[in-house]
Amino acid sequence: MHSLAQEIQGFSKTRLKKQCTRVTTVTGRKLLERRCDGGEGEVEQVEQLDEGSGCGFVEDKSLDLQVGVVRPFLLLASQDAAHDIDTLQRWKVSHVLNVAYGVSNLFPDQMVYKTLQILDLPVTEITSYLQECSAFIDQAREQDGVVLVHCNAGVSRSSSVVIGYLMLREGLTFDDAYSQNVLGLKRQTFLCRSLIHLSFVSESEISQATPCVDVHRASS
Repeated sequence: MHSLAQEIQGFSKTRLKKQCTRVTTVTGRKLLERRCDGGEGEVEQVEQLDEGSGCGFVEDKSLDLQVGVVRPFLLLASQDAAHDIDTLQRWKVSHVLNVAYGVSNLFPDQMVYKTLQILDLPVTEITSYLQECSAFIDQAREQDGVVLVHCNAGVSRSSSVVIGYLMLREGLTFDDAYSQNVLGLKRQTFLCRSLIHLSFVSESEISQATPCVDVHRASS
């Protein structure tokens, strides 16, 4: 009985079947290719696939249902999570703060919604929205609810609003609000792009937007 080592040593690549590889170029062009001479040598183009226009990269079409717990009453997520009723119910969401542009609210009979159509542009003055956003978050907290803040991807406008809320209501510095102790790793997709709105705003401007006060404690 031959050993595995002997079988491997006696194996010839000529016994392998020729295989084609489906290749998508950086321009989105799709080809079928195979290597000549049993896997060695030049690549031979077998066929050009006509599958319509496409991307020169692999699209990730999976839903982003990850939810970041910033505070027990304050969650951060993408529009995918906001549009998934199972996710909302799992996290006991009662209020939804939608700061995306052109994103609809799907469950008005089950959730309390607040919509502010904020453009995802560097010129957007996020501080002009902080009072209204913070008031809605306070409302959810006072009602012992849970508010989910979302934009499109949950990495820019929504995270900027959450950072601003923590600065306003808890007196945190920008660095503290952005640090891992508060937001980092709470949501794996929380990227540095969230700095696009708040990194150029001084903390004095944030504090002037509305007084730093813990509304929940003041009312209790």
